Amino acid sequence: MSVTPAVLRRLMRELSELRTNPPEGIRVVTNEDNMLDVTGIIEGPEGTPYAGGYFKVRFQFTEEFPAAPPKCWFSTKIFHPNVSTTGEICVNTLKKDWKSSYGIGHILLTVKCLLIYPNPESALDEEAGKLLLEDYNSYCERARLITSVHAKPKVRPAEFNVPSQSETSATPVASTSKVLPPTTTTISSKATSPPPSAPSQPLHPSTPNTYPSPTTPSPTSMPEKKTTAKERLSSPSPLGTANSNIAVPVQSDTAASKPVKRAAVSAGAGGEKRKKALKRL
Repeated sequence: MSVTPAVLRRLMRELSELRTNPPEGIRVVTNEDNMLDVTGIIEGPEGTPYAGGYFKVRFQFTEEFPAAPPKCWFSTKIFHPNVSTTGEICVNTLKKDWKSSYGIGHILLTVKCLLIYPNPESALDEEAGKLLLEDYNSYCERARLITSVHAKPKVRPAEFNVPSQSETSATPVASTSKVLPPTTTTISSKATSPPPSAPSQPLHPSTPNTYPSPTTPSPTSMPEKKTTAKERLSSPSPLGTANSNIAVPVQSDTAASKPVKRAAVSAGAGGEKRKKALKRL
């Protein structure tokens, strides 16, 4: 089926984007001879009976695309309430809810969500819908059996070797953490280390502290203390001892006066002797 050149360019651009940055669990395969022969591959979501399986969805574009949705069907057998035994898919996105802005990627994401949240109210496979409502465990066992037989290949499809969008977005973070230089910690520790503690007292009255303490005012900022006359008079004598506990012998006035009196008495006695000697002559 032929389409307009504008539609073909749009499909080629979307297919290129899906190959380069595929969504998680979704890949696309094209036919080299026919670009309109597109097949989507959906990986069975974890936590569902379809986990481990790979389901192929075929696309057929008509002349009405993108005004009308393309035809889609499962080419891989699956046991699901909203998928008929022939592979027809019952989803509103491919019917009344279709918009011309939708494309291949949007359709595949919608079908993947349908595998996680089946809708038994609008079932194409009545047996699967009834079993889902009445006996969920039996429904899961039947779906796992069909998946293991028809959807589990021996080798994972090669298309899934390309990382998805979520994997590529997480890769730069992991690589950045690995290439951090080992000297980052050393540099940061030096930058955050505190300066050496400031001396509590100045080295010399004329030499102020190089690192003044924030709580102790620097010597240059301390106000000068004025000395009064009383303080000058009451200051200790330079010859006084600094330690008052040391006993210092002090001569009393009486002790000092005794030698003077004895000298005076001896001087008087000598004069009288001389007078008597002169009288004898």
